[in-house]
Amino acid sequence: MNTSTDRRIAVIGLGAMGGAMAATLRRAGWAVTGFDPSEAARAASEEAGIATTANIEDLAGTPYAVLSLPAASVVEATVPRLLAAPGTVAIIDTTTSEPATSKLMASLAEAQGAAFVDAPVSGGRDGAATGTLSAFVGATGAALAAAEPVLLALTGGKYSHIGGPGSGNVVKLLNNVLAAANLVSVGEALGVAKAYGIDPAKAAASISEASGGSKVSANMYPNWVLSGTHDSGFSLGLMARDAALAVEVAAQIGENPALLAVVASQWQEALAVLGPRADFTEIARTVAPAITPAGAPNTTVPNSTAPNSTAVA
Repeated sequence: MNTSTDRRIAVIGLGAMGGAMAATLRRAGWAVTGFDPSEAARAASEEAGIATTANIEDLAGTPYAVLSLPAASVVEATVPRLLAAPGTVAIIDTTTSEPATSKLMASLAEAQGAAFVDAPVSGGRDGAATGTLSAFVGATGAALAAAEPVLLALTGGKYSHIGGPGSGNVVKLLNNVLAAANLVSVGEALGVAKAYGIDPAKAAASISEASGGSKVSANMYPNWVLSGTHDSGFSLGLMARDAALAVEVAAQIGENPALLAVVASQWQEALAVLGPRADFTEIARTVAPAITPAGAPNTTVPNSTAPNSTAVA
């Protein structure tokens, strides 16, 4: 498996996350070309100084590529097109994908002398924009070495090599379903506090300094729920998908995480009411509507169009 000093890199998927990662890579000295099927996404990246193409075949054989895609099926369709010409060194897939897909893509890349690593990320659009994401990496040692220059640019070294291909996907899904569970449980707890006449913000701040505290209670609820802004940049549709996929992946190996399955069901219920484009912090509107200024959702099922396809947690 080769390495290269060629700083050309393709970013496939220019949504909230991919677009921010492309800008970060450009500031870090990479020669970035982006692709997205959305003309609007390409235009936004061009305004940020990123070169784009409307034809993904133009990027075949680019030494490095970063994927920020909506689903494993899109990853499977994209990787062979990037490998269609010689020259690829490493493909870094930041998609919240599926372990079986990553194993297959890693084998496909290795057969052509290239590296494929599953490196789903956490840190949101702010982390993507500042190069401070954290990444859960699944890869062979050789593939990791090939991809490391890109991982360093995106994370500042804040990545964990979990194990072989697919393992990064597994741990990222577990991370997201745990966050999904915490968003529900913190909301319910603050709803109880509110019913007792206690300021939910004060309750959240106090809990955050104690054993029940978390990033959800310390940051997500104060910043996005109690404020009523609900503008994290990550969609409810994607979180509901990730929670369901975590339970599905567990079932594939004979595990039955009962509590996480209940959580995944709650997110599907919220999805049915709020729609996929709602911010994921709007789950609070279904589990504790009294604590958010937005209040309870109406019962009309919103437009079921899929969420922004290139956004990732």
